[in-house]
Amino acid sequence: MMCGAPSAVQPATAETQDIADQVRSQLEEKENKKFPVFKAVSFKSQVVAGTNYFIKVHVGDEDFVHLRVFKSLPHENKPLTLSDYQTNKAKHDELSYF
Repeated sequence: MMCGAPSAVQPATAETQDIADQVRSQLEEKENKKFPVFKAVSFKSQVVAGTNYFIKVHVGDEDFVHLRVFKSLPHENKPLTLSDYQTNKAKHDELSYF
């Protein structure tokens, strides 16, 4: 993968689910709601001065959200940040690079 270019969409892994779980409370606070389900489905990553993760998450029924999560470089010792998100996504919606 080239630095700065996003990877291809891949199936979610245990690491992807862990990243999504770590920012779940940030999303629930911003949306002022609790999600009954929070299952990472797929993701892309982008290496910058850290790593951006673009994650498609199933949040119940036919609803999905797309998350952009920033993971800083290890020596910075910072928590994961929910940089942006898109709600009202469907299962067939392509994971966007936003």
